[in-house]
Amino acid sequence: MIDRDHDLPLIRQAEVLRLSRSSLYYQPQPVSAEDLAIMGRIDKLHLEFPFAGSRMLRDFLRAEGFRIGRCHVITLMRRMGVEALYRRPNTSKPAPGHKIHPYLLRGLKIDRPNQVWAMDITYIPMARGFVYLAVVLDWYSRRVLSWRLSITMEVDFCLEAVEEALAKHGKPEIFNTDQGSQFTSAAFTGLLRDNGIAISMDGRGAWRDNVFVERLWRSVKYEEVYLRAYDGVSDARASIGRYLGFYNGKRPHSSHGGRTPDRAYFDNLPQAVAA
Repeated sequence: MIDRDHDLPLIRQAEVLRLSRSSLYYQPQPVSAEDLAIMGRIDKLHLEFPFAGSRMLRDFLRAEGFRIGRCHVITLMRRMGVEALYRRPNTSKPAPGHKIHPYLLRGLKIDRPNQVWAMDITYIPMARGFVYLAVVLDWYSRRVLSWRLSITMEVDFCLEAVEEALAKHGKPEIFNTDQGSQFTSAAFTGLLRDNGIAISMDGRGAWRDNVFVERLWRSVKYEEVYLRAYDGVSDARASIGRYLGFYNGKRPHSSHGGRTPDRAYFDNLPQAVAA
């Protein structure tokens, strides 16, 4: 992966490997094999039962033979970026200086590429350890416009993915995310505002507000991640990259009459943009 003695600058190595720059300076904290096994199981249970909170997940895990308390489940969920998905009153407060923006997609007819983009982060287990995957998705076509892996949840890898999508595909009218601290940060919202993009955020814990990204995660996990045991970050990056290429270019999508996301995206772009 990263070779600190190589002639190639570290920042360039990170670009080639599609890793966030912050990963270069992160000192990983060891995670026990037992915790990694539990986290992998939580990931699968969360996909199967997205409404399950820490109490229910604890009970599921205990029924499978894991000796674990609710506080430890909460700790692992936070580390994974996982929370129960259901509609509830928003009683939480954003981080100091972070503004929560309203959800702009309710009742909106989305009928063309680059009208709405969405972004999210998910946990990716490896044979030893884990990483986080962030994607920028075109809402209309379901095409993955850009993606990044990171060993931290810092905002840098999200910014890099958005910058790549903007450079390659122009800009959307609306950009939708959840209320995660990465997406409410001044750096992230500032990037969108500087490009004249309207900012939309899901209701807290409301999975239906970003349902197409949740469906993407299910496809990525069941068709790729759970079938592999990545040896490391570079292995994960290469294999996930191949899958996302397949997802965009070869995997038929039922919502578009069997067309691929690539075809749904490029066939419906305005001629000047497509050219």
